[in-house]
Amino acid sequence: MSFPGPQSTSSWKPLLKQRFEGALDLVFPRACRSCELPLGEKSPHSGMTAWLCGKCLDEIDKIERPYCEVCGEPFSGPMTTAFRCSNCEGRRLAFDFAISGYKAQGPLRELIHLFKYGKDLSLRGVLAAALIKSLADARLEETDLSEWLLVPVPLHFFREMRREFNQSWELCQELSASTGISAVKVLRRTRQTSAQAKLHRNQRLENLRGVFALRHSLPWSRRPDLQGRKILLVDDVLTTGATAHECAKILKRDAGAEKVVVITAARG
Repeated sequence: MSFPGPQSTSSWKPLLKQRFEGALDLVFPRACRSCELPLGEKSPHSGMTAWLCGKCLDEIDKIERPYCEVCGEPFSGPMTTAFRCSNCEGRRLAFDFAISGYKAQGPLRELIHLFKYGKDLSLRGVLAAALIKSLADARLEETDLSEWLLVPVPLHFFREMRREFNQSWELCQELSASTGISAVKVLRRTRQTSAQAKLHRNQRLENLRGVFALRHSLPWSRRPDLQGRKILLVDDVLTTGATAHECAKILKRDAGAEKVVVITAARG
């Protein structure tokens, strides 16, 4: 797996950045974003350890094999071959597969809640670090991700106005800044829907049917051509996969995308 990395026009910029971060740590010591304990001057400035202390990281379960080859649902047990979970068996999902770095529990679940509903945009960094963990999936190892696009799951216009931001787009921009993968808005919601968290699986599917469409091209904002492109569909949490399925369906059927892989910071 490879991606372009942050854009840098000079070889001395990484060193300057390192020294600046070190000086900043002396003036404004970093603290764990979950428990607020000091991280220490030698704590890394990238990855999950740049944001969370060892104790809080231990309370978050990484998602590792075995897991469903379609939705990424983790399982325990001595499974040695690829398999589909009972929720995916027999379903024709539009996305190729979904991957998450961690389970939505403990400190990570709380941070997602604070980011999404508490409007703490400073938490973009730790959740983007969780997203990068998902890019380490074996199925992406031989892939040049510089050829892919990051696409956020959209919010309805009025809901985004009330929340003041779209959490998926914020994560896309943060991930793009750290990896160099381009991020674009190409999807829109055509109507408001009931909150997915309150619905069962079949209700979620019905609630989202026909709710997504491609964004309109405007003279000052042209929608990029997705014909034959590979897409990383970005969201904060994956639960049943209903939202991801509907988005991927539009990206493939209406935009002509070749492949859609769903990446989320956590798996519900």
